[in-house]
Amino acid sequence: MLEAANWTPRLAELARRARASAAVLRSCAGIAGPAAFTGAWIVSSLRQTGYQAAEIQLSGLAAPDARDPWIMVAGFVVLGGGTVAFGAALHEALGGRDGAGLAPRLIQGAGLLTIAAGLLRRDRMLLTPGSVSWHNHAHDLVSAVIYVDLVAAQVLLAGRFGRDPAGLEPTWRSWRPWLLASGLATGAVLIAFVAVTPAAEAGVLQRVAVTIPLVAIAAISAQMTALLFRTAARSGWP
Repeated sequence: MLEAANWTPRLAELARRARASAAVLRSCAGIAGPAAFTGAWIVSSLRQTGYQAAEIQLSGLAAPDARDPWIMVAGFVVLGGGTVAFGAALHEALGGRDGAGLAPRLIQGAGLLTIAAGLLRRDRMLLTPGSVSWHNHAHDLVSAVIYVDLVAAQVLLAGRFGRDPAGLEPTWRSWRPWLLASGLATGAVLIAFVAVTPAAEAGVLQRVAVTIPLVAIAAISAQMTALLFRTAARSGWP
């Protein structure tokens, strides 16, 4: 009994450290996922000989007739997994079910859909006329939902941050105008992208539209990770 009593606080400390480590890792996923995806489309774009770097849309880089499509498929999957993990960390950091709001769950939903978009590949690298498979149609539908999801998540997260009193750590309230701006900018660029989808400049617009919310996610992740490290250090972790 005495030995069991001595082990109880040790086990509790190990569990606390494990939770702290898991929280930091989930938060860091918000940086790792966007970085991996961005690196994937940069490398994959440059691998497509005979085409300008931004001529091929991101989904086309994962098509079977693209050169090394596995690079882009891996980028989709890593981004999706990282976004799901980051959304979980954000949900917890903002107060869980009672205080986090809908935005972290939308971020997680976008992550799951991103994995689906990477696995449900387009039939061809270029947008050419002709019939397409069911998974090509599914990819297009999933992609459209992701775009709407990311715009909504940024706007809702801006509203959630705006409810925090000024002066708290981290200073989430100060992020509100930036997130509103990034959400509106994402929506505006997406509208422009849809309007010129078959044209060559659509690839550039798509990359801009995707990068804006990913930068927002990575920036929030960086601040949240720093906060978790400081909190953990004050309690004796690692």
